[in-house]
Amino acid sequence: MMDNMFIERLWRSLKREDIYFKGYADGREAHIGIASWFEFYNATCPHQALGHRSPMTVWREGILPNTAVDMTLHLDNAVALPTWPQPQQQQQLCAA
Repeated sequence: MMDNMFIERLWRSLKREDIYFKGYADGREAHIGIASWFEFYNATCPHQALGHRSPMTVWREGILPNTAVDMTLHLDNAVALPTWPQPQQQQQLCAA
């Protein structure tokens, strides 16, 4: 689940900053617009986790911060990870 968190954040950013904002009329227009957004996201947009540099800048420098992304899954904290209600939470919601 931890690895999915990063892609979920990417898709949320894409939808909020581009797709919902522009409301593409067809697939061709969406393809061009989304490709343009990804170009901006990778080449221009500063990322806090990368020291306010773009991913392409960091990649070209060949320097990847050791602490930028922690992909370790800690199962002792697994309860905090899901975004959907757990069974005990669902029971409480239904009873209320």
